[in-house]
Amino acid sequence: MSCFQTIQDYGLRAIGIGERLLPREDFTLCHQFTLIGSGMIWNIYFGLLALTLGFFLATALAMGKASSRTLFRKPSEWFIFLFRGSPLFIQFFFAYFLFLNLKSVHPFFEPFTAAWLGALVVLFFNTAAYSAEIFYGALLSIPKGDIEAADAYGLSGWSRFTRVIWPTMLRLAWPGYTNEAIFLFHATALVFFSGFPAWQQRGDALYYASYFADKTFNPFVPYPILAFYFILLTLIVIAVFGFVNKRLNRHLPQNTRQKIRLRPNLIR
Repeated sequence: MSCFQTIQDYGLRAIGIGERLLPREDFTLCHQFTLIGSGMIWNIYFGLLALTLGFFLATALAMGKASSRTLFRKPSEWFIFLFRGSPLFIQFFFAYFLFLNLKSVHPFFEPFTAAWLGALVVLFFNTAAYSAEIFYGALLSIPKGDIEAADAYGLSGWSRFTRVIWPTMLRLAWPGYTNEAIFLFHATALVFFSGFPAWQQRGDALYYASYFADKTFNPFVPYPILAFYFILLTLIVIAVFGFVNKRLNRHLPQNTRQKIRLRPNLIR
């Protein structure tokens, strides 16, 4: 079988298109690159949706934590503390069994026991909590002069938030938020090893890498391939967020613009 034929058969297998059965023998580099790359579709799906939805929840949580009203501040503080204070793997574990029990109460919760939705909810809440803390720190760092200038121009309420507070908060938080985005995409590798089952062997990239490592008894081929894909994904994230960072800082002098620096979270 040619490599082109392998790509046709297994390139989209992770989402149910192509060969249903995994190869059992004669594993080639093309098999491993193709199937692990196919699994990356799920990693991108989890990371992209969780990051996009979590951005808006993180903004609301940061504003809630900075609020002077206890009704908004306390729930935001406890939500952030809960998801930042517990390991992500444990959150996956408890969420799966929670959704499993809720499914017996009402069939509405049945889709949540599948990785595509249940794990996405956990990643969504987790990244929202971490991002909210980053945004909250940025809110506290907004120069008072910017807010005083907004007051002098007669801006108040929603206008002051959308024109002054929110853009400045994003500009200050963006380098830290970029690192959170990178970590989130890396954290998606935990999904199918945390209780949520891989339906019909349609797992993520780490699922396929582990499959090849078990079958060939050689982890030094599939895992470096997996690392290559994640490094490539990281470079794409840095490029996209770097472009946004330039747009956010385009009004500032060149020597005062914040640059994005990669600072991996070794322990979370």
